[in-house]
Amino acid sequence: MEEAAMKGRILGASGISVSEITLGAMMFGAVGNDDHDDSIAIIRTALDAGVNLIDTADVYSGGESEVIVGKALRGRRDDVVIATKFGLPTGDDANQRGASPRWIRRAVENSLRRLDTEWIDLYQLHRPDHATGIDETLATLSDLVREGKVRAVGSSTFPAELIVEAQWAAERGGHRRFVSEQPLYSVLTRSIERAVLPTARRHGMGVISYSPLNAGWLSGRSDPAGSHRAGSRPSMYDPAVPGNQAKAEAVRQLTLLATEAGIPLPHLALAFVLAHPALTSVIIGPRTHDQLTSLLGAADVILAPDVLDRIDEIVAPGTDLNPDDNYNATPPDLLDAALRRHLN
Repeated sequence: MEEAAMKGRILGASGISVSEITLGAMMFGAVGNDDHDDSIAIIRTALDAGVNLIDTADVYSGGESEVIVGKALRGRRDDVVIATKFGLPTGDDANQRGASPRWIRRAVENSLRRLDTEWIDLYQLHRPDHATGIDETLATLSDLVREGKVRAVGSSTFPAELIVEAQWAAERGGHRRFVSEQPLYSVLTRSIERAVLPTARRHGMGVISYSPLNAGWLSGRSDPAGSHRAGSRPSMYDPAVPGNQAKAEAVRQLTLLATEAGIPLPHLALAFVLAHPALTSVIIGPRTHDQLTSLLGAADVILAPDVLDRIDEIVAPGTDLNPDDNYNATPPDLLDAALRRHLN
């Protein structure tokens, strides 16, 4: 195993240099750390350590996460790349979600206000909006770029076919194209290796992946159900679920491998993600200072080829050990029977 300092990587065709570790802000606010001063201190510690990309979203703690990020960056805005997301429901109104031109206009103004900034460096569609034509979405996002409110645009949790559709729509319509994709990726959830990552590379997109520790499974805890997020999806840790049994066995073997390699399991997990040539940056989501300090150490780790080969033996490339982990990518045609049946 070799060592290397945290370095910058260019985000797709944007020309923006971002740190290989991104600070995820989902845990700042009511759902995680509701102490604003402490959260701000964590953000500033990450910046001092060389992190320059912060990822948040308008739905994180009802917008509170964006507020905290805005406070933390006062006096340092020019040195930081802010990425935020829109599209998931922010209220009961059917028009307070999605990627329609109407909602994008409202959503971006709300995020700019909460972030206390004049521009957003990377504005990402949080999930595909199957009810809105991608051409309409890209046209509005392009207007935001021309107006200086947004610097670049990206997608999140898009399947390969929608990535391609968005790229074609941008070319046909003369719109700004998505320069990045934000997918779920970890040692235990590798399905994006089949098509999403190769497609992103072919189109010159950056990739900022999330959940490298698989919601606590790769955190090194003896009981992953002790994760702060366990209450939101208890089935993800149910030992009776066959997919979770497969994950438990994989974690056992990966823990032994990490011990042999002389690194903590979380460092092995993050270094594995960063080893993929399509990856630009990996999101870490600490809730405490100790978690941040521990995870930042992964920036110094480069896995040797034999370690990567061993990981492939434990979890085959392109495999999700528990397919339910990737529930956010389930297309509506599989959820709504009316979309796949002729009804009389």
